Amino acid sequence: MATPGVSWVGVIWRMVFAVVLVLLTFNPSGYSFFHWIVSAQADVAAKAFVGVALLIGWVACVRTAFIALGTLGLVLGIALLGTAVWLLVNAGVLSLNGVSSLSWVVLVILGLLLGIGLSWSLIRARATGQIEVQ
Repeated sequence: MATPGVSWVGVIWRMVFAVVLVLLTFNPSGYSFFHWIVSAQADVAAKAFVGVALLIGWVACVRTAFIALGTLGLVLGIALLGTAVWLLVNAGVLSLNGVSSLSWVVLVILGLLLGIGLSWSLIRARATGQIEVQ
């Protein structure tokens, strides 16, 4: 039986999808679904449609990531990405001056973690030859 294919391009696309999903839902720039919802615009049908579409994306990403990584994997992923940020801050590559920059970093880490979760089962199947069935 052939193992499902996984390519680095596919992994990157999954990560991009997850980061975009997170940043479309909320980001500190003021241009996000959250900011649109709290605005005075009264287009309730469009807001409901976009809200349901985002909810579907979130449920699919979170469920897939949790099944693929499990609690321990999610904790280790947060620890790995968090210490990577710490390393970048100590090296002077990244500056976390202010709430806005910290918010961006946390949101991107969340998106990357979801993206890793979307790809993890395929990566594990390629590495071990074992296919995960739920």
